Amino acid sequence: MTTTSKQDQIAELIRRATVIPVLTIERVEDAVPLARALVAGGVRTLEVTLRTPVAADAAKAIIAEVPDAGVGIGTILNAGDLARAEALGTKFGISPGATPELLKAVAASRLPFAPGIATASELMQALAHGFDVVKFFPAEQAGGIKALRALAGPFPNVRVCPTGGIGEANAATWLAEANVLAVGGSWLCPAADIRAGNWAGITAMCAKAMKTLKAG
Repeated sequence: MTTTSKQDQIAELIRRATVIPVLTIERVEDAVPLARALVAGGVRTLEVTLRTPVAADAAKAIIAEVPDAGVGIGTILNAGDLARAEALGTKFGISPGATPELLKAVAASRLPFAPGIATASELMQALAHGFDVVKFFPAEQAGGIKALRALAGPFPNVRVCPTGGIGEANAATWLAEANVLAVGGSWLCPAADIRAGNWAGITAMCAKAMKTLKAG
């Protein structure tokens, strides 16, 4: 699979998602009920971050038991993380930033991937490796929508998934930007709700968000 076709594939996957929840799963037993709650609320594209010891097992469980969920792996920091993600059979990969080594490894892999960028120089590095679909992170902290619009000037064809500081109050504003495919965030699955097993509450929050954002 060429880098171009992988980029088209992840662009369409992200665009269809509207919102990609960023999941930091502390207990593997929470993985499947959480994924089912998200899917029931209309959120089917999930990013499981490699931030906890159980992350890979959690992703594996969701892939096996929640077929309606499209599972990707986030917080991919190096070629080793990339290999773990590929071995799980995930749909896509995302990184918070990107080293030349990671970009080279991803360009050679079959996994559709969105590297993280925060500056023009980082974006140029991603483009040099064939990536025109990127994660803008941390979006609000890196300058917000003004920074995104500034980057759109010299890079009009780049497609973006902003993540970081995005929630219910500002998601629609980000999605209104022409170069934004979808937004990422953790507000649809608060840690307190996951710990309490408030799956119905997560489903209700997702359903409300998707209805509001898709209508916009």
